[in-house]
Amino acid sequence: MPAVELLGELERAFATSLYPLRVPIAIGLVGAAVAFIWFAHRRGWFAAARRHPARTTVLGAFLIAVGAPIGWYLGSPLFIRTALVEPAPSIAPGPSSTVDPFPTDVPASAPASSAAPTAPRPSPSPEARTGTFTGADDFHFGRGRATLLETTPGSWVVRFEDFSVRNGPDLYVYLSPDPTGYAKGAIELGRLKATDGDFNTRVPPGTDVTGLKSVVIWCKQFAVQFAVAPLG
Repeated sequence: MPAVELLGELERAFATSLYPLRVPIAIGLVGAAVAFIWFAHRRGWFAAARRHPARTTVLGAFLIAVGAPIGWYLGSPLFIRTALVEPAPSIAPGPSSTVDPFPTDVPASAPASSAAPTAPRPSPSPEARTGTFTGADDFHFGRGRATLLETTPGSWVVRFEDFSVRNGPDLYVYLSPDPTGYAKGAIELGRLKATDGDFNTRVPPGTDVTGLKSVVIWCKQFAVQFAVAPLG
């Protein structure tokens, strides 16, 4: 199994099995750390490290050089948040409606200007579909709404509103043919713009959205689903 897939499996195992038990696990880790320090002291490891400061420094520098970048890449999304607020996309007016030249609600004695036809109002695309986000599990939370709407004929946008999701190292937005989440044939829309807010993501021109049934937040690096919004 490739290393990336293995990390993805480990991350899923953590989210489903370990994260719900995070409090007792944290207490256990603190206890284990205290026991290790006591054991190392009893064995004289700290004294040995003081007797060989050069070796100790090299070993410490190596562990930091290897562990710090990995730890930052995997752990920083847990506390880094980004927010973005964009105006809702404008919807192009539909075909001009025919105006009755003799409206029934205008008295016959009213001035001619009273019966003048009014300009047709733009209306949202009747094809717009909306869904509510849910997280994949307790760790991968997701909430808010996603709306797939047609701004001009053949041009589509996914609108995120009141949106929030657990941050991740490589989050992308997909339109999936499966209402439960990512599946073969899902269409990539690009990197997720922010973890929180109201914003728009364009659908690639020429995309046939007929069979697409959900908006998915997907960690591309580790192949892990974070959230899904089934489109009604």
